[in-house]
Amino acid sequence: MEKKGLGRGLGALIPDYEVPGSLQLSVERERIAPNPVQPRHSFDEVTIDELASSIREKGLIQPLVVRRRGNGYELIAGERRLRAATKAGLREVPVIVREASDPEAFQLALIENLQRENLNPIDEARGYKRLHEEFGRTQEEIADRLGKSRPTIANSIRMLQLPLEIQKEVADGKLAAGQARALLGLEREAIMLSAARVVITKGLSTRETERLVRRLKSVKRERGGAVPTDVNLTSLIEDLQRYLGTKVRLAHKVKTGKGKIEIDYYSKEDFDRILGMMMGNAG
Repeated sequence: MEKKGLGRGLGALIPDYEVPGSLQLSVERERIAPNPVQPRHSFDEVTIDELASSIREKGLIQPLVVRRRGNGYELIAGERRLRAATKAGLREVPVIVREASDPEAFQLALIENLQRENLNPIDEARGYKRLHEEFGRTQEEIADRLGKSRPTIANSIRMLQLPLEIQKEVADGKLAAGQARALLGLEREAIMLSAARVVITKGLSTRETERLVRRLKSVKRERGGAVPTDVNLTSLIEDLQRYLGTKVRLAHKVKTGKGKIEIDYYSKEDFDRILGMMMGNAG
């Protein structure tokens, strides 16, 4: 059953939601089909449960945004609220009915997610890519529409060049977007994956991740393009250098697992100091 209502619109957050011709109604929840171009791929069930509790207590204050489809409606924006309303047992929900093309519907859904609860960086990047590739929006247009800079959009889309395993770590919050973008500088997938494991295991910051990437690229230049695919070895060498206070080099053969470690010293006293540290007799 459709009921015209007043209520609050979404204009305070997203001006385009309230345009001439928009109609606010109260409709049966079952008549609303999900958004087929929903930019969010994962939902936090804990926050949805919390929202459902709030809806049971106060009702659904903010309307969903829908467009007409046949005898029912198709959701444009507000999937978290719709899921929470379903859990809360609401039979009817407030909606704003809009006329929107597929590109407009997707763009509004993306804005909704960015404004209300940030998408994870990978879903955000996929959203920008779809706006660009499927709906013909330039990066400049996307940036202007969402109030971001063009480099922000470009850097976000670049993360989709990462191996899928690393993309999942970013989506799950184990790697930050800045760390992921730094790993792109390593180019080879095996090295990226190994470096990502080091970053996660050691809990490196974004700046530390950038330094790790620079060190690995420096090793590549020193060895004429060869970088050990097991970045853990390189990281261990870095730890050893810090501990001994001198230059340490690793020559590792991936196929055999053999190699050698070279430790620099600069005087007899320096040699005795390093030897003492290695044998546990320093100080």
